[in-house]
Amino acid sequence: MRKKYPFKSNTPAVEQESGAWRKLGVSGLQRTLLVFVVLPLVLLTALGIRFGLEQANQFQEQRLKNDLELVGRAISIPVGTALNNGDMDAVELALESVFVLGEVYGASVFDVDGNRVASAGVTETDLTRSIIPQRIRTTGEGQEAFSRVAGRNVFSHFQPLFDTAGHIQGLVQITRRASDFGRALDQLTIIAWLLWGVFSLVILASVLLGHYGGVGRYVDKLLAHMSRVADGDLSHRAALNGPQEVASLARGLNQMLDSIEQAHRDLDAHRAAETQLVAKLKDNEKMVAIGSMAQGIAHELGAPLSVIDGRARRLERAGSLNEQQQRNLSGIRTQVHRLTRTVRQLLDYCRPAATQPRMLTANLLIQDALEAIAPELEAKGCQLTTQLPPGLPVFWADAGRLELALLNLLRNALQAAEGGMGVWVAANSRWLVIRIIDDGLGLPENCSPARLTEPFFTTKPPGEGTGLGLAIVQAVAEEQGGYFTLSNHADGGCEACLVLSLAPPKKEA
Repeated sequence: MRKKYPFKSNTPAVEQESGAWRKLGVSGLQRTLLVFVVLPLVLLTALGIRFGLEQANQFQEQRLKNDLELVGRAISIPVGTALNNGDMDAVELALESVFVLGEVYGASVFDVDGNRVASAGVTETDLTRSIIPQRIRTTGEGQEAFSRVAGRNVFSHFQPLFDTAGHIQGLVQITRRASDFGRALDQLTIIAWLLWGVFSLVILASVLLGHYGGVGRYVDKLLAHMSRVADGDLSHRAALNGPQEVASLARGLNQMLDSIEQAHRDLDAHRAAETQLVAKLKDNEKMVAIGSMAQGIAHELGAPLSVIDGRARRLERAGSLNEQQQRNLSGIRTQVHRLTRTVRQLLDYCRPAATQPRMLTANLLIQDALEAIAPELEAKGCQLTTQLPPGLPVFWADAGRLELALLNLLRNALQAAEGGMGVWVAANSRWLVIRIIDDGLGLPENCSPARLTEPFFTTKPPGEGTGLGLAIVQAVAEEQGGYFTLSNHADGGCEACLVLSLAPPKKEA
């Protein structure tokens, strides 16, 4: 019994997961590509975008700081000069000038202790508690700091103010809102992540569509071919198309199926040969049994039958018997002849094949058989039609076996004929064909020709046939390298065709 192995997952969890993916129309190979190709690529691009945004943020923040530093440097000189001269109006005018840039939130001037001297916009009111003035006095360099002024987060740049002698006389503070640092980057971040989403979708669609167009559809076809094979269609073959690897798989599948089919053919051939050997063994065993029985019958009945026939023949010659007694003696001799013929047929059927082969002329062989059957034809009043062309070939065969086969065929045709029978002979370089036709009822409807050639099977009434005649003909045809057929003739009756090989016998080693 052929076992089927459907393609199933090993565990319920895997089956449930695979079923969910199948509902989405994603195959196993596509799922593998998504996990090991698309997902890492998308994650790498996301990390790249995040790193790029951080770098852009730092660059933007540094640029804004540099802008404030430049503004502080630009106004530090006029503010310092005005402060040295004690001109506060000039100081305030210089502070007001920074708002022309549109990026400054406030500007203030403080003394070295952190007390505010002048201001414009929103700035710190007091730096006495801050460490900024001390750092500027210590380092003499500008400082930066984030703070909260008037409820808003601001970024401040502090620039030292020097007098004519180069001493620090105060500091100037330039502020801008801290939100200015993030506002410029927010729009870039949104655009970057939107582009990343579109890029991820494009990658996903490209991988899925590319896989299906280049590999997936051929793999699906190959799986469909394998499903047909799994369902028992071993004669199906997969198409060799698609990528080289898929085509190689299909070729391997076809080679495997060819090997399986060849193995099945070899197995069937071995089984057929084994069946034939078993049949021959049974036939041989049967022939041995028949031969033993025939030998026993011939031994036990041969001598008594000869005695009975001889004494009946002497009584017939005595001339002192009346007509009724003559008929009784004739009946006795007829039955004796029938028993003798039955024993002879048993011996002929069991006799080894081709015991005395010699060169035979087909014309003489057939004419001898016709002369032997002539008295029986006259007794029944049956008309014989012959077509015996001259110059039929000569061939090697056992004359006794062939004559026995012809006589059996002629007697069967004579018994079945209603008014006539015919013998047609033809030959070519390989075969001698002998056709014997009668005008009887034809073959029985319930019996096949193979059944009629089985030993001891007969359609004649009890006491009129042994069932060995056609079996002997079949055996003789096989001995001669030919064959024997029975069929109904187109014009009615039965046609027996004996085909004999004209090839010389093969020499056995």
